[in-house]
Amino acid sequence: MTGGPRDADSDPRRWRALVLVSACMLLSLSAWMTATAVSTELQFRWGLGAGQVGLLTTTVQLGFVAGTALAAVLNLADVLPSRVLFAGSAALAAGVNALLLVVPGYRSALVARFLTGLFLAGVYPPGMKMISTWFRSARGLAIGTVVGALTVGKALPYLIKAVGGASLPTVVIGASAAGGLAALLVLIGYRDGPFPFARRPFEWNRLGRILRHRETMLATGGYLGHMWELYAMWTWVPTFLAFAAAGRVGAAWVDVAAFGAIAAGGLGCVWGGLAADRMGRGRVVNLAMAASGICCVLIGLVVTAPLWMLALVTGVWGFFVVADSAQFSAMVTEVAPSDSVGTALMLQTSLGFLLTMVTIQMVPVAVDVVGWTWAFAFLALGPAAGIASIRRLVRLRTVPSPAVRTL
Repeated sequence: MTGGPRDADSDPRRWRALVLVSACMLLSLSAWMTATAVSTELQFRWGLGAGQVGLLTTTVQLGFVAGTALAAVLNLADVLPSRVLFAGSAALAAGVNALLLVVPGYRSALVARFLTGLFLAGVYPPGMKMISTWFRSARGLAIGTVVGALTVGKALPYLIKAVGGASLPTVVIGASAAGGLAALLVLIGYRDGPFPFARRPFEWNRLGRILRHRETMLATGGYLGHMWELYAMWTWVPTFLAFAAAGRVGAAWVDVAAFGAIAAGGLGCVWGGLAADRMGRGRVVNLAMAASGICCVLIGLVVTAPLWMLALVTGVWGFFVVADSAQFSAMVTEVAPSDSVGTALMLQTSLGFLLTMVTIQMVPVAVDVVGWTWAFAFLALGPAAGIASIRRLVRLRTVPSPAVRTL
């Protein structure tokens, strides 16, 4: 007998869907760190200080928080078709990202960056929900691959800068064109898989039910510990590398090393997905958080080491700092009520990105106080808290149902 759940769970079309969603995620998320990649040029053009440069990234986070919060309150990810939400949001994000070429000054750039984050909120969580409709087994690998592609996408502006030239137009046009292509591809080529989530009309109390759902909030607690560290690392490691490399190598090396440090997380996400499907999500996320937390403390100690060693250590940190990210989302798709998965993912990401705005701004303050040697050390507090939250979740689910046996 064919056509049952077992057959659907091995549908070969799911790999095509995974390639498509991952590619579109990579292309669309290139808009996220466009301004960060060309921050030196913008800093010179507008006479910016270190804190103002940090705001170019923090404002994207703020826009993303606003977008995910609005989507969570309005249940958009559970009411609208994910394909339409993803494509429309990717196109709008690409458009406002291109405004960096015409804005008259720093304040206008911050508005454009805010809108970029706002629209990318309609890309990231829906993308994870979309690929979950194709995977029940190997969901950890699938979401890990999508988040890995997202990670490489955020590093893409640094690669464009290193290969195509350091000019602002090259980086901005390249990232915006990538986002426009992603919107077109997903609108034309994607359809939901054989495991769609239940859809319900809009409910004002849906968000409240998620906030009272203990398992979802414990998974979110682990995610918050992870996010305390992640974006501060992504934002400031390029500056750290530039400081360490000053007088030793050229700027192009710094761009390549920065790309490598962030893009290594793409491999980390795939590893995290494979390992989580075999070993359990709780064990893998805690291992990744422990490894990245150790890197937070140790990274500054190699600031004067040979550059190959510095690149290696930052690459290891980049690998583990995001290796667990997708698994927190996979946990939510498994433990949240079926008709509220999209809203739960929006809430999780909204809270996580809200937290990143704090730590991104704290790093330059730490540099002023203790220098680059210890500037990242305080980020280890996040992984420590995240490990504690996931340990509680695992204990709570000591006798899991089949749907969450991989936790």
